[in-house]
Amino acid sequence: MRILHFINDLHAAGSQVEMLRLLGEERRWGWESAVVTFADGHLSSEVAALGAPVFSLGMRTGAPLASHLLYLLRAPAIVRLTRRWRPQLVQGWMYHANLAASLAATCRAGIMPVLWRIGQTIHNLAIERRTTAAMMRAGGLVSRQPAAIIYNSEASARQHEARGYAAARRVVMAGGFDCELFRPSPEARGAVRNELGLDEDAILIGLMARLHPMKDHAGFLRAAHVVAARHRNVYFVLAGSGVTADAPELARGIAEHRLEGRVFLLGLRRDMMRLNAALDIACSASSHGEGFSNAIGEAMACGVPCVATDVGDTARLVGGTGVIVPPRDPTALARALGELIEAGAAGRRPLGHASRQRIEREFSLKVVAQRYRELCEDRVGEPA
Repeated sequence: MRILHFINDLHAAGSQVEMLRLLGEERRWGWESAVVTFADGHLSSEVAALGAPVFSLGMRTGAPLASHLLYLLRAPAIVRLTRRWRPQLVQGWMYHANLAASLAATCRAGIMPVLWRIGQTIHNLAIERRTTAAMMRAGGLVSRQPAAIIYNSEASARQHEARGYAAARRVVMAGGFDCELFRPSPEARGAVRNELGLDEDAILIGLMARLHPMKDHAGFLRAAHVVAARHRNVYFVLAGSGVTADAPELARGIAEHRLEGRVFLLGLRRDMMRLNAALDIACSASSHGEGFSNAIGEAMACGVPCVATDVGDTARLVGGTGVIVPPRDPTALARALGELIEAGAAGRRPLGHASRQRIEREFSLKVVAQRYRELCEDRVGEPA
């Protein structure tokens, strides 16, 4: 099987990490894969290390992606690339790249199926970037063209279909988690606390999310203020792209809620498995837009109980292994975090064990990748 993937950029975010995991599985199956990206990023070298060539359009990160798509339409090099590489299937990741994948598929004569991947819910188009909202709408108009639209959540599928996306193309397939990479690690607990200058018995609550309004760091810090006032030995670890002391909104929130010395801003990290395994509680405070939370799934794979807002399919992911609270409700978030703190290590341990089991059974990379392989082979017409 030869697959050509299209993606917006190769920075470390949910869809990019998910694609990277699948590229590893495709290599294990003996498939040939390549990636076309609008802009390079942190993961470019990791993609290349998996034997997948990376073809970058060389666009500047942060530039309007609508102009990227226009450039793609005018780029004879992309036409030549697709014809020369001769993929059997084209896979798009996110709105702009989905449309680019469909356009690229027209470069070859004959049948070449296209798969789209959509990994977010639609809260309110008015708060999205204009180019993103335009691509969402455009996707609905041509959504009968792909062989399948792979949503990472039931909620995302319902919301997109309500806006005109073809229901007949629906496939719901959550992201898969590498349970060998993300796993419980008693050693990580002490190592991370030592790195942060904390005692061995310090309680760590983690929010692993890039800095974006939909992740609601502001709401999390309000909840953290309540928790910190009641529990002196609790600290908060925040990691993800843009999550640094240089971010004015984070610095302002920490000062406003008197959280100096209680919050660690670690930025983009390559050792997320280690950070997750060191946590006592993992949290997602997303207010909207979350289809299926990679951060929560990774923490669950590490045997960490979670408190998460009821956005997208997060409640389905967590099941009965953690606590789900309403979005945009810092009081409810603080209350749930407090309950797990007060349960003590003995009370949290069974939840963490159940979390790990749930990921292994329902959402492991092995399970999800096999579903994806069967879908690809069915659409291309090769035997599974």
